[in-house]
Amino acid sequence: MLLMPRKVKYRRAQRGKVRGIAIRGGRLNFGEYGLKALENGYIRGNQMEACRLVVARKGKGAGKLWINIFPSKPVSKKPAETRMGKGKGELDHWVAPVRRGKVLFEISGFPEDFARQLMRLVAFKIPIKTKFVSRAGGGH
Repeated sequence: MLLMPRKVKYRRAQRGKVRGIAIRGGRLNFGEYGLKALENGYIRGNQMEACRLVVARKGKGAGKLWINIFPSKPVSKKPAETRMGKGKGELDHWVAPVRRGKVLFEISGFPEDFARQLMRLVAFKIPIKTKFVSRAGGGH
C-alpha cells in the first residue's frame, strides 16, 4: 500500500526548499508517545510504509499508530545516462516535506519503555533526526 494523493492539479512540481520550523503539528494530538522531527527534509511514501510495518510487526497488533504526515509532493527523475534537455523527467515517487518540530508519528496502547523501543526502530527507517516525545515529558 503506497501512500500518494488520489488526484493532483499538476503532475510535476518544482523541488523548492524545506526551511523553517513547523508552525502547526508540534504537539501530540492522538497518542501518548510520538516521534518529533529535529531537522528539515523529505520523507518518502515507502519510508512511511516501512515505519507502519515496523509498528504492526513489533507491536503484534496491539496499540494504535497515527501517521501525521502525507506524501503530497511529486518528485520526478530522469533516467540514468540521459542527455540534458528534452523536458522534465517522469514522476518517480511522492514525498512529504517535513519541518523541524513536527510530530511525525504517534502511538498509544504500549508501556513507555516498549514505546521508546518501537519509536527507535521507526526512527531508523527515516532519513532525518528525530526525538521521542511523550505527554508526560512535556511533549504536548
